[in-house]
Amino acid sequence: MVKENVSADELISTIISGIEDVKGHDIDILDLREIENTVCDYFIICNGTSNTQVNAIVNSIQKKVSKKHHDKPWHVEGSDNAEWILIDYVNVVVHVFQKHIRDFYDIESLWGDAKTTTIQTNY
Repeated sequence: MVKENVSADELISTIISGIEDVKGHDIDILDLREIENTVCDYFIICNGTSNTQVNAIVNSIQKKVSKKHHDKPWHVEGSDNAEWILIDYVNVVVHVFQKHIRDFYDIESLWGDAKTTTIQTNY
């Protein structure tokens, strides 16, 4: 679980940095705090181009968060096939997709009421 002294903003910044380190694509932050009955405060969604890149993104995120905040995820799901891996840091949930799986499930539209912030990358 996330330690209480780590703010959501700090955690999000570290997660985004981990995604960018291995050139994850199409990074979106969904702010779910104004929506009733949500399971967390934020979703971070990104995608990679292959199983290998999806796994690299997940590993990069976990290493950065562990090193900077001395924390690990509460739960990780989907590592076996690396098409959609979910990393649960309690208040922040990260979804790392392969592009075609992200397009198919389109979870951004399922959470259409959320305030969405797109992170611009330079690669």
